[in-house]
Amino acid sequence: MPAPVLSRRDLDFLLYEWLDVTALTARKRFAEHSRETFDAVLDLSAEMATKHFATHNKLADANEPHMLPDGTVETIPEVKAALEVFARAGLIAGQFDESLGGMQLPTVLARASMAWFQAANASTSSYPFLTIGNANLIVAHGNAEQVDTYVRPMLEGRWFGTMCLSEPQAGSSLADITTRAVPQDDGSFRLTGTKMWISGGDHELTENIVHLVLAKIPGGPAGVKGISLFIVPKVLPDVAGLGERNDVTLVGLNHKMGNRGTTNTLLNFGDGTHTPGGQAGAVGYLVGEPHKGLSYMFHMMNEARIGVGFLAISLGYAGYLQSVEYARTRSQGRAAGDKDPTSPPVPLIRHTDIRRMLLAQKAYVEGALALGLYCSKLVDEQVTADDEDAAARTTLLLDVLTPIAKSWPSQWCLEANSLAIQVHGGYGYTRDYDVEQFYRDNRLNPIHEGTHGIQGLDLLGRKVIMNGGAGLALLAETVGATIDRAVAAGGDAADHAGELRAALERIVATTARLWGTGNPSVALANSSIYLESMGHIVIAWIWLEQLLAVGDQDGAFYDGKRQAARYFYRFELPRTGSQLDLLDSLDRTTLDMDPDWF
Repeated sequence: MPAPVLSRRDLDFLLYEWLDVTALTARKRFAEHSRETFDAVLDLSAEMATKHFATHNKLADANEPHMLPDGTVETIPEVKAALEVFARAGLIAGQFDESLGGMQLPTVLARASMAWFQAANASTSSYPFLTIGNANLIVAHGNAEQVDTYVRPMLEGRWFGTMCLSEPQAGSSLADITTRAVPQDDGSFRLTGTKMWISGGDHELTENIVHLVLAKIPGGPAGVKGISLFIVPKVLPDVAGLGERNDVTLVGLNHKMGNRGTTNTLLNFGDGTHTPGGQAGAVGYLVGEPHKGLSYMFHMMNEARIGVGFLAISLGYAGYLQSVEYARTRSQGRAAGDKDPTSPPVPLIRHTDIRRMLLAQKAYVEGALALGLYCSKLVDEQVTADDEDAAARTTLLLDVLTPIAKSWPSQWCLEANSLAIQVHGGYGYTRDYDVEQFYRDNRLNPIHEGTHGIQGLDLLGRKVIMNGGAGLALLAETVGATIDRAVAAGGDAADHAGELRAALERIVATTARLWGTGNPSVALANSSIYLESMGHIVIAWIWLEQLLAVGDQDGAFYDGKRQAARYFYRFELPRTGSQLDLLDSLDRTTLDMDPDWF
């Protein structure tokens, strides 16, 4: 029996009993769908993930891609075989328009589908994950010819896609990139430069790789305002199919702590290794308008940020399920009051501290999964809204929640993986069990697509104060509506509602106090603490939402939800009190730390 990777029961509860995703079928875009088609996609995803992805997860981890003397990359054959199954099922194209060969699935269903593969095999699932994001960007900002040339082969799984932002000297500081794009007479550009940390940047898994590359056109504005976006294929397409090899060269592979099955590359663009058309420089094609590349790339980055959150959730969830299974079957020790050394050992799950660790994991991963699906449904509501005002409100709420949906799971589902190791004891620290790999794979997600520090600056420095504080006001209004429903429901929900209202009022007041200083350096000095406290308040709201969806229904599943909500309010939400005290004090400890004192 394969180890569990996700809970279908929990997905059904969140999608159907809480979010009521079948209501989306009343919207024109999703009118061809039903509960039956949604279930079919989830059933297929669970089956494929278990049979084709989970089965080589440890093998891919132990046998990293490696660079051959001829400059190509070799991966274990199971990776390519699994990706071909994924592509044949049409899942790469799932959420895309029917006119492009897609199924027009709601994003929330597509995310739930992908979560099965991310939980089963983080590394192999990264290739289609990046390809979907790449194709979405070109559809949104490219022209019709670019969509026909590059998107269609990607949705068929014949080509894969990447995003090329960072450079050896410029990681998150994209203003400092030096890759150049020189315009040509035929409307194309020739790119020269080096890109670092490019996941999926080279491999032999598909016929071609479509790179989306940030570069600067000479003479453009300085800093981020001078960044443009280009499509740079590994192999240049021509009328007959694929033509010359473009001047994109694999310099080397990065060897990582986790996610070892995904190639992570250092790429040279235009180093003269290849000379398409007899001329040095990688051939690239401008996406959209010059100097607007970063805004276009944020289309993919924001999608990727929620996707990274889902990867963290999926890995945390897989570790949680395996630690529950282990705690049920592994016997050790005796009950606290049992002094008889001859009595049989009890399963680990009978020990209170084991249940504490399992309950913490449950609260983290189920809360995070609910938040991720909620944000994904907002995407669907955004693109199918009946009027501009509804679309604008949904967009604003999604903007505020995105840094939280990326960072909170990356921090706390990683903690769930740590607790899963702890539940396994010494065995958890060995490669005999999956939980140590889950931790290593998940450790990248607090860094991927913007660190906690960057997300904290984005949340406090932009999202909650934009449009005169409209973002924070809308979030408070949305959470407040849940609080009012919980008060009317009475019981535990009403008690939790009072605690959540107090925390919400505090963080709104703290936000005003931080920005009331008139000093951005002081306001933002502890933005990561702000992000964590806001994240806990948001997850507490999400747990209150789940508790209201549970209502008075009976059964172990619903009792588990009630207890996880209780845990979060008793053990986790109180953390925000000391954090908000620190923020309210306008503490300057980190700000005033002189670099010479380290």
